Amino acid sequence: MAFAPMSIDMYLPGLPTIAAEFGVETAAAQYTLASFFIGLALGQAVHGPLADRYGRKPPLYAGLMLYTIASVGCALASDIVTLTALRFAQAVGGCAGLVIARAVVRDCFDAHTSARVFSLLMLVMGLAPILAPLAGGWILTLAGWRVIFAVLALFGLTCLVAAWRCLPETRPADTVASASVGAALRVYLDLMRDGRFMGYVLSGGLAHAGMFAYITGSPHVFIEVYGVPAQNFGWLFGLNALGLIASSQINRRLLLHRSADAILRRANRSTALLGLGLLAVAASGWGGLPMLLVPLFGYSVSLGFTAPNAMANALARQGMRAGSASALIGALHFGVATVSSTLVGLIGHGSALPMATVIAGCGLLAYGAHRTLVGDGTG
Repeated sequence: MAFAPMSIDMYLPGLPTIAAEFGVETAAAQYTLASFFIGLALGQAVHGPLADRYGRKPPLYAGLMLYTIASVGCALASDIVTLTALRFAQAVGGCAGLVIARAVVRDCFDAHTSARVFSLLMLVMGLAPILAPLAGGWILTLAGWRVIFAVLALFGLTCLVAAWRCLPETRPADTVASASVGAALRVYLDLMRDGRFMGYVLSGGLAHAGMFAYITGSPHVFIEVYGVPAQNFGWLFGLNALGLIASSQINRRLLLHRSADAILRRANRSTALLGLGLLAVAASGWGGLPMLLVPLFGYSVSLGFTAPNAMANALARQGMRAGSASALIGALHFGVATVSSTLVGLIGHGSALPMATVIAGCGLLAYGAHRTLVGDGTG
């Protein structure tokens, strides 16, 4: 589960150095990030059907091998075009971990228990964005940006050995799936016609997209609009990540007494209200940065309740096609996250309003998707 945040956040401190070494603009170096996002979305769509057809472990082995080799290639890249292409390959390989991890949880646990396991996995998703940039900054200072990719290659190799030695095959023995492109597309179309499944996927994905709008917009808002020193930005960023970690663990305890869907309904309402509160503060300017941080922190906290419960409910009825369902979830999540990040830049700069508008829109759409497609029954 850590492949995406590790591979994205660890090398971010090195982007200016990469641009300078290859003699290109910073924007050209940022394309290496865009190619990684594209690889994440497309790669998951490939790994899902393969996991349903051949089992969970063979696609995982292949993906981790590709990730390791591509990481070594990134460390040895001689120009920005090669690095950009290898980042795409790195993402296609690494996203096997995302797809297979979700499918394995679904194979081993029912909907209620899997929600608790996904909450535990949120620890990884919350800690990695805090620790990876710090580690990347130290490696960059001590050894250079190429060593960052060498460390990622070692990470991929370690996970490959661990999966080979410790991970059992969890795909149900009675699963029969075709590996043809047509069959994979039919499974995806069937999943997208399942309104309840899509309700959970969209509610979780749109709420998650709000977080990507925050990640994209917060450096400009905090540093340039409100004058936060660049060296202090990480503390504000880390505070929200800690809120996400804490809420995901509270969610584990709540699941002992409440259903995942009941918690999700309440979390979706909170996400929508917090997004609207953030928009009001940004539009009025009332309270300055301290007041802006309150709904931002609350939105981050709400994701600890939204993400694991939406994921668990979406996968609950997808036993024999859990790999494809997991892949579709990942592809849609990164797709809407890319859209939300792009919108923050397109709307314009100069205030916190673009970021707040997109976050509020994501929160409202997440609430609407769940209420419309899943319903408002009791959990």
